[in-house]
Amino acid sequence: MTGAKKEVAMQARRNHTLKIIKGAKPGVPGRAAQRRMVPRQLSQPEEPIEDLLQRLDQEPVEDPAELADPAAGDDPADADAPPEEAAGGRPAEKRATPAPTRRRRPLIVLLVVVLAAALAAAGMTGHRWYVDRATDQARQEAIAAAKQASVNFVSVSAASVDRDIQRITAGATGDFKDEFSRGQSQVRAAVVENKVDSRGSVLRAGLVSGDRSRAVVLVAVDATVKNVKSPEGRPSHYRIQMDLVHDKDSGQWLVSRLQFVG
Repeated sequence: MTGAKKEVAMQARRNHTLKIIKGAKPGVPGRAAQRRMVPRQLSQPEEPIEDLLQRLDQEPVEDPAELADPAAGDDPADADAPPEEAAGGRPAEKRATPAPTRRRRPLIVLLVVVLAAALAAAGMTGHRWYVDRATDQARQEAIAAAKQASVNFVSVSAASVDRDIQRITAGATGDFKDEFSRGQSQVRAAVVENKVDSRGSVLRAGLVSGDRSRAVVLVAVDATVKNVKSPEGRPSHYRIQMDLVHDKDSGQWLVSRLQFVG
């Protein structure tokens, strides 16, 4: 066969073979593009049909089982994906997670500090209120004790001298108690001898100074004194200053010093 005839025979053979056309069906991401077979009109083959079929069998073909069904909406790319990704969500490890505990600690610490400060302020306010109230109550009790001690001191009668002296001693302490105890016998003798009968009443009383343990009180007292020289009685006016201390054991205010002023 001449060269011209060989060229014609080879051209005819190329025209009679089956060609593979890519892109006949949309490919699936991540997989090889689908191919389809497009037959061409064959003229009389120059090679035997058995050789042609054997060559076609060697061409690669797509596995139908691996193809996705567009109608069913299946996406093979999602087959191996985690459930979160296949559903269109974020991967479990990439989802938004609550803020770490350490980020909330500054706020918690701040709240604790504010609460502690509020409780401390409330405690200080409550303590101050308690102290002020206790001090006011102590002062009122000191004034009341001074009034009673003044009345006891100027109210003495020959008929009840021992009881009257005992009452004065029971309300005294310190220097005043010592002095009165030393002159107690002379006082009793003078009251009995002169047939004294004195009755007093408080006009006014005021706190000079004082706290919960000590106080100084000034008391104005009127008294009517009867004795052998004034059987009808004569009025007397006294201003008595008393120093008092609070006795923790008995809870009473006792006179530690007594003096007449003005």
